[in-house]
Amino acid sequence: MNKPMKNPRQPSMGRPIKKVKKGTFSRVIKHLFSFYKAPFVIVFICIALSALAGALPALFQQSVLTDVQDALDFISFSAKDSERQLELLASWGLSASDITNGGLSPMAALKVVYPSILSTVIALICVYSVGLIASFIHTRTMATVTQGFLNKMRNLMFKKMQSLPIKYFDTHTHGDIMSYYTNDIDTLRQLVSQSIPQIITASITIVTVFFVMLYFSVWMTLLVLLGVLAITLVSKKIGGGGAKYFIRQQQALGKTEGYVEEMINGQKVVKVFNYEDNSKKRFEELNAQLCEDATIANKYANTLMPIINNIGHILYVFIVFVGCLLVVLGVPNVSISGMDMSIPTVIAFIGMSKQFTNNISQLSQQANAIIMGLAGAERIFELMDEESEVDNGYVTLVNAMYDENGNLIESEARTGIWAWKHPHGDGSVTYTRVMGDVRMNEVDFGYVEDKIVLHDISLYAEPGQKIAFVGATGAGKTTITNLINRFYDIADGKIRYDGININKIRKSDLRRSLGIVLQDVNLFTGTVMDNIRYGKLDATDEECIEAAKRANAHSFISMLPDGYNTIISGNGSDLSQGQRQLISIARAAVADPPVMILDEATSSIDTRTEALVSAGLDALMQGRTVFVIAHRLSTIKNSNVIMVLDHGRIIERGSHEDLLEQRGKYYQLYTGSFDFDE
Repeated sequence: MNKPMKNPRQPSMGRPIKKVKKGTFSRVIKHLFSFYKAPFVIVFICIALSALAGALPALFQQSVLTDVQDALDFISFSAKDSERQLELLASWGLSASDITNGGLSPMAALKVVYPSILSTVIALICVYSVGLIASFIHTRTMATVTQGFLNKMRNLMFKKMQSLPIKYFDTHTHGDIMSYYTNDIDTLRQLVSQSIPQIITASITIVTVFFVMLYFSVWMTLLVLLGVLAITLVSKKIGGGGAKYFIRQQQALGKTEGYVEEMINGQKVVKVFNYEDNSKKRFEELNAQLCEDATIANKYANTLMPIINNIGHILYVFIVFVGCLLVVLGVPNVSISGMDMSIPTVIAFIGMSKQFTNNISQLSQQANAIIMGLAGAERIFELMDEESEVDNGYVTLVNAMYDENGNLIESEARTGIWAWKHPHGDGSVTYTRVMGDVRMNEVDFGYVEDKIVLHDISLYAEPGQKIAFVGATGAGKTTITNLINRFYDIADGKIRYDGININKIRKSDLRRSLGIVLQDVNLFTGTVMDNIRYGKLDATDEECIEAAKRANAHSFISMLPDGYNTIISGNGSDLSQGQRQLISIARAAVADPPVMILDEATSSIDTRTEALVSAGLDALMQGRTVFVIAHRLSTIKNSNVIMVLDHGRIIERGSHEDLLEQRGKYYQLYTGSFDFDE
């Protein structure tokens, strides 16, 4: 049972806070760029054009306002300023006849501002058209890039998952692993599709607007920078606190989904042992922790924007006040353009400052979304960085045949004869026929380095022999078979297969030579024929049917609605446990391996079905080396050797009759009960 959590009403402030690793963001960009280099460059260019289209119109606005201001100044000139009026008239291409009652006639005034307005309108139409086209291209392209990127990332994740050792899946809940493909991928989608484009847009806009503001006025730009400093400090203080809880939220979400998956798989156990109340209580604790982390994270996020927006409003008021004050006092302006401080300049600058602070706010707003996306990305990269199953084997399994001289040679066709192809350092290659001779010599093993669970295990299984293991829970029966197929590697000792150290045999070839029938049957969505064919992917329908007959599964399969084409779903929930096991045995039969491992293959089958399965297994075991893990001792009486394990050691070995004569542990088990409870 899981350890109870703290009271969910009390914030778990003592929990360690994990920060996002440095380099995670650059790693996302690196993957994105490697998958879609050309489209990403196009997106970047389009975003840049769109951002520039939004920043440059202020320059045109200032030009129009200046012309309007000049026209207003003309009207305000007195008679003594007639020389100045004549200068303006000449610059506009007008004459004294265009003056009416001391001011410009309506047509003359229109002539003054019309060229500027027309040119500005045309320029703005061109600029905004470019921005519109660029936005259209970038949004369409980004949609393709985002979904394609996620598709490739899922493929990489799944490919990586297939290379991970069994140990990884033994130490991680399935729900937490599924969370990589759902929640973490979704946060990555938001990062790529929303946050990254907005970051690029805001960054380019900020840089562009900054230089435009310098073009207007250095003094007022410095004032804006003071406001930005205040926004930055607030964002760092509040956004930094929220980021911690967004990371916690992702971790809590993975734990919650892992527990839900665990409860779904164990629902029958939950019902049988009336564990519903405890199950709900544990879920409420996990869900409360998730709610707590998400609530605090969103409190920070929801508090940040109003504060930043109000700082922007206050800054806006200050800019208006200071700008007007500079104009009234006639303070000399300092700018890239060299223009004087004027009302048109102040009005244009106000718009620029608003755009500048808005984009700063947008970056601050994206901070939490970025952190959340990076938290998901980091979990994905943790999966991808897991150490893959190491395989240094170079001995391979091949089809073989005998030539006219009786020598074993490799064959392209399937001959029914298998051989180990063993290349040597001098370039020579030897072929050893696969017989199924398995020997373990003084093997020690521990799932954890400092805790050995198998001690000094020595055994041999000659071709065609049936070796049985019995013992209590934790004695090491299944562990031995896990070592034979190299789900785990031994700490000390040797395991040889047909005289070859199994560390030299490529794992995929080693496992192809082994057939395994487990107590817990896993069937996959697809037809019955597909599930049998898992044992040999290139098997014909006839071979699958023959294998089913050997496993005594043909009779019940033929009675299914669509026979071998009946669709199985939900791990075969519509079939009985015995029927599922028969399909599993047929799957092993079609592989036709030289060595079979039966891990309680008949423990979940009723007596009548057990007789059918046992008959099928007897036919399947003919001429093969077989390792049997049994709790029901009646099923192993005909074994060549029975080994009794206790706390990771072999304490007795011999035939059924020999062990009964020894009157030891096996005798006690056999005479006490035919069903040994593990």
